[in-house]
Amino acid sequence: MPAWSLQEVTEHRTAKSCWVIIHNNVYDVTDFLPEHPGGAAIILRYAGQDATEVYDQIHAPDALEKFLPASKHLGPVETEAAARLSHERNTRKKTKDEVRVEEAHKKKPPLSRVLSLAAMEKIASETLSHKAWAYYSSSSDDTITHSENARAFSRFFFNARVMRPVGDCDPSTTILGYSSSIPVFVSGAALAKLGHPQGEVNITRGAGKEGILQMVSSNASLSPEAIIEAATPSQTLFFQLYKNRVDELAEKRVRNIEQLGYRAIFLTVDAIVAGNREEDIRSPWVLEELESGQPAVWDENAPVEDVNLGGTAGNLVNRDDRNMTWEKTIPWLRGITKLPIIVKGIQCVEDAVAAAEAGVDGILISNHGGRQLDYSMPPIEVLYRIRRQRPDVFDKLEVYIDGGIYRGTDVIKALCLGAKAVGLGRAFLYAQSAYGEAGVVKIIQLLRHEIVTSMQLIGAARVSDLKPEMVERVDWEPRPKARL
Repeated sequence: MPAWSLQEVTEHRTAKSCWVIIHNNVYDVTDFLPEHPGGAAIILRYAGQDATEVYDQIHAPDALEKFLPASKHLGPVETEAAARLSHERNTRKKTKDEVRVEEAHKKKPPLSRVLSLAAMEKIASETLSHKAWAYYSSSSDDTITHSENARAFSRFFFNARVMRPVGDCDPSTTILGYSSSIPVFVSGAALAKLGHPQGEVNITRGAGKEGILQMVSSNASLSPEAIIEAATPSQTLFFQLYKNRVDELAEKRVRNIEQLGYRAIFLTVDAIVAGNREEDIRSPWVLEELESGQPAVWDENAPVEDVNLGGTAGNLVNRDDRNMTWEKTIPWLRGITKLPIIVKGIQCVEDAVAAAEAGVDGILISNHGGRQLDYSMPPIEVLYRIRRQRPDVFDKLEVYIDGGIYRGTDVIKALCLGAKAVGLGRAFLYAQSAYGEAGVVKIIQLLRHEIVTSMQLIGAARVSDLKPEMVERVDWEPRPKARL
């Protein structure tokens, strides 16, 4: 295999011939441009250049080996070129945002002083890069659903029972038959490496130490192989499937994750297109203006910029199946796997009933954390409506919710209404971004403390003691306290 000079590589910087350098190796990605989930534009921006840094932020280390034919692996750059590139990477001037992040990490408080999930989120907002924070925290349109997901819990109050023996309180449960130390699991969330170099591995190891289950996203920044390798032999991992529009490709992925040892499939049905997440879309402009110190202004003589309204998420879902149906997709999935099937993204009573009739093993009531359809119903409200209108659904499958959960009391309210467990996504991204694996362990411990305290004060020694009559929806709402 030849060694390439930098001059030779720079001659291939167009859509007709596009080469990139990653970790001092040269790759011909010309044929891959139309297939790249992130779109061709981002690759062309680095055509003929070193793309190592931007590649490492969001890709699994083995992505090139898995998705690019060996014939397109063109070989290393020359020794002198490799030394030059390494020197340039090591001596590159840091951006203003990178400097800000470094300073914020130096000033973050000891982990022992983080007392709530909201406090962890605030620290993450200060220590994350602008790009990562914009992607993780953004929600659709006017962010109404994102706000209401959390606020909706304030409409539910406890009818606490007293004089019940709760000295020996056990918050453990099972999810699809698998043991969990608390009724909480990691809900699928993408691109953890944006926040920390170890990415999803931090979450896997933290979840394993504390005995909870993890759902791994199809769009994780590490491969399913790398994530499950980080798990302990007894640890349970589920897989969040974004179904490819090509059945053969989707089937290949399903069979792969089943072979790897994932224990269930969470079929995501509420993200067939990306929501309108304006903060994520705006993020590159903010960084440009921060670096230049000058705001962008209108120039009538300049060409109109082509804006990617899909943002980061649009790049992740642009090859997903937009024609799934209960009648077609569930039988197809049942036909290729023996794993339990959970439908993730139920947003109304009618679809909860449809899922039960389709014979799936569970549903996750979710509006994608308010990132998809603005004004979709908060999950706790949907759960409440299912409990009142179709309580038979709870006898036919397991029900989970995610979205807006910040406290152990939120978890208990959901369990009283019939949820088997609740999922959290952003909370784990924030925790691992700010403190790595230790941050993940910390928020699980915080949730365990709050859950046990709430169970004891409501009069429940076991999860099975939590009943619908222990929660009441009120017509008035308390004034919400500002988050930390």
